[in-house]
Amino acid sequence: MAAIDAQVSTGLAGLDRVFRGIMAGDNIVWQVGSIDDYRPLVEPFCQYARERGRKLVYFHFARHPALVAEGPGVDIQTLDPGDGFEPFLSAIHKTIEQSGRGAYYVFDCLSDLVADWYSDQMLGNFFMLTCPYLYDLETIAYFALMRGHHSFHATAPILDTTQLFSDIYRHQGELYVRPLKVQQRYSPTMHLLHVWRGEEFKPVTDSITISDILTRFPWSGLKANDPRLDIWNRTFLEVEEVLAAEREKMPVKDLSRDLLQRTLRMTVSRDERVIELGERYLSLGDILAIKERMIGTGLIGGKAVGVLLARAILNRTAPRWRELLEIHDSFFVGSDVFYTYLVRNGCWWVRDKQKNPATFLDGAETARRRILRGDFPDYVMQQFSDMLDYFGQSPIIVRSSSLLEDNFGNAFAGKYDSVFCVNQGPREKRLDDLLSAVRTIYASTMSERALMYRVRRGILDRDEQMGLLVQRVSGAQHGALFYPHMAGVGLSFNPYVWSEQIDPAAGMVRLVMGLGTRAVDRSDDDYTRVVSLSDPERRPESNFDSVRQYAQKRIDVLDLEANQLSTRQFSDVAKQSPDLPLKRVATVDDELEQRARERGMTDAFPWVLTFEHLLRSTTFVDDMREMLSALQRAYDYPVDVEFTANFIDDARYKIDLVQCRPFQVKEAGTIANPPERIEPERLVLEAHGAVIGHSRIGTIDRMVYVVPAAYGRLPLSDRHTIARLIGQITRLRGPEAAKSLLLIGPGRWGTASPELGVPVRFAEINNAAVLCELVTMHDGLVPDVSLGTHFFSDLVETDILYLAVFPQRQDNRLNEAFFDGQPNRLAELWPNAAQWADCVRVIDLPNDHTRAMLRLNANTLKQSVFCYLETPGTSAEA
Repeated sequence: MAAIDAQVSTGLAGLDRVFRGIMAGDNIVWQVGSIDDYRPLVEPFCQYARERGRKLVYFHFARHPALVAEGPGVDIQTLDPGDGFEPFLSAIHKTIEQSGRGAYYVFDCLSDLVADWYSDQMLGNFFMLTCPYLYDLETIAYFALMRGHHSFHATAPILDTTQLFSDIYRHQGELYVRPLKVQQRYSPTMHLLHVWRGEEFKPVTDSITISDILTRFPWSGLKANDPRLDIWNRTFLEVEEVLAAEREKMPVKDLSRDLLQRTLRMTVSRDERVIELGERYLSLGDILAIKERMIGTGLIGGKAVGVLLARAILNRTAPRWRELLEIHDSFFVGSDVFYTYLVRNGCWWVRDKQKNPATFLDGAETARRRILRGDFPDYVMQQFSDMLDYFGQSPIIVRSSSLLEDNFGNAFAGKYDSVFCVNQGPREKRLDDLLSAVRTIYASTMSERALMYRVRRGILDRDEQMGLLVQRVSGAQHGALFYPHMAGVGLSFNPYVWSEQIDPAAGMVRLVMGLGTRAVDRSDDDYTRVVSLSDPERRPESNFDSVRQYAQKRIDVLDLEANQLSTRQFSDVAKQSPDLPLKRVATVDDELEQRARERGMTDAFPWVLTFEHLLRSTTFVDDMREMLSALQRAYDYPVDVEFTANFIDDARYKIDLVQCRPFQVKEAGTIANPPERIEPERLVLEAHGAVIGHSRIGTIDRMVYVVPAAYGRLPLSDRHTIARLIGQITRLRGPEAAKSLLLIGPGRWGTASPELGVPVRFAEINNAAVLCELVTMHDGLVPDVSLGTHFFSDLVETDILYLAVFPQRQDNRLNEAFFDGQPNRLAELWPNAAQWADCVRVIDLPNDHTRAMLRLNANTLKQSVFCYLETPGTSAEA
């Protein structure tokens, strides 16, 4: 192995540092868009050789102007490749032999050789014969290759043989270098883009700039799995021909329409509603772009389709979205790869059993283990490798995108895995991490939670292949951490209306700093910022103390040094991120700052995550409202999206739309109507007009009912006792614990004033699925609904459904006779609490008195909730 030699150099010290030094014997290939991008690299290289007294040889054989001028210390060899391959090769090798060890060489652009030899294969042969010869003589040699001009017959041998291979891009007047291969050297930033400024080559880590540059230039693409023209390749060859005909203004409209319908079914979906959207908003060019970034063949799955459709819809809506949206820089793993993987690794027999509700779990765990240990076909491995080279060392996320996922009627939310690949370390390690992520997601299709969901939805027999969406993680590097400035979830209909001044039709967003995982899934006791898009500055908190209490305090980030997803305190992230624009996401806590100053504390962290600058001083609220409205109109149905946003300066930012799907209902996909007619004796509860939280359909197995009349007669001290008792009931563990708990009580849950309701703490009721407040007047009780504002942020984060029942209203009902007639389990479960049985009723269903199940149908969009009895075996849907 050659050693790094301080006496050899590119002539650019900053570039040498990017490569972690130059070694004697290095062949350095620059892939350029223009010969003018090669010249600035050649000049300092030649100057360095002359100043150090090294022999400098320039092979001039191309049609472009000479790169090296005649002068002392320069040996210019002018050659004509038109004389033939062998004479040309012999002349060059003879010169190399005569020049001896340690010489510096500059070759013209190799792409010109193809014009004379008519063969990419011969170009590859020339390099494979010349490169090792130069290496053995410990020379340093420069070569150039035109980007997008060659097949893999030329690029693959060159990339395999050379020691260094880098892409050069010119963007907005600056040159960028991206090393693709650097043999026997490594650094955490080596394979990133580097911008050439002055004497330095600075790594570019932000996803906005990287995607903007890489998607503008031709890319060699994924190597074909089979050079033969199968049905897949023949179809897309036809697509290319039709697109070429359209550019020539030829009359191919009918053929183009037919091809779009056919390729939509090949790559996008076979669901008629999705196909209809695709025909309206996607073009043949869009479908070809999918194919160019697809590993394997098949469908790309629901999640990928949602992203592509949403972006296409917005771009059709207004040109400004092309500037506002971060460029989509993703790859797709076709659903056929999943089935091929199952067959190849002996798991198909388990998959086949899963169509039968009686055997769907048989062998699933064995299949999961096989999937996690399985291997991929060689051509798929090659394409995974090509994709990884494209991303370099930028963090990526591998996301599930099954055929039914994020589709009309089926959410699969949280049922399949998605895996971050921080993408640090040697290339072999990064490729292993990528393959492990793919296997993990494939294995999640055999998980009990996914299979049980399919059983409940009656879709075990549906074709549920797994596609994958591989996305560049949006954000930038801050010290050793990588994260976006902001991320969140947006809903075109706001299910959290805590004030009459809020228009639910304007939508809402849940904002976090850092990765969006904290906005999507709650894994601890932290909070998000909930923003009504009709009234963004209206908060459920009444003072800054509450704002501080319910502000986000932990940030999800990618730790580049530990190579893993990590959760950090906001203060720690800010201190490790000197370039973080704190004022754009946070507000100074004046009271805390004053106290710290009075006590001489210099290390206090006074910032609170409020996003006030974003909401007040930018167009973010208008942009999100317009985005959600446009998507809802196109889908003809409410939608929810996931996004990130990164500031460019104080007022400008870019949004990366990373997911879009029809507005989902917990455990049900899209909401179904309750039965058209429910007999009065079977209707337990009906509410209209004060429903907060996500729509859902489900079964309630325990109700805790605080009887308003009895509660109103209690002295205030006893009402605190009742609150503590409620906490004991909800925290019950073991076989007697409730799976789905409904709490019904008079007035406000969580009030500090027991004359207004039940003074529970949120920790005492956070296991409830539904929280119901009764607005009913009794002696000693002045009911006043809270609309959840006492612990609004907690309700949002724990996904508890809130509703208020107004018994005096004609369309609200509470079946008191039902509660009076049901057995009360309070004394059985808590013998010491028997004295409170007339005030607190614990009712489990089904029971010996009532064999029926209690069904819940909550529709936030319609502001309606029905709880009704349903006999097992009958449908809960209209």
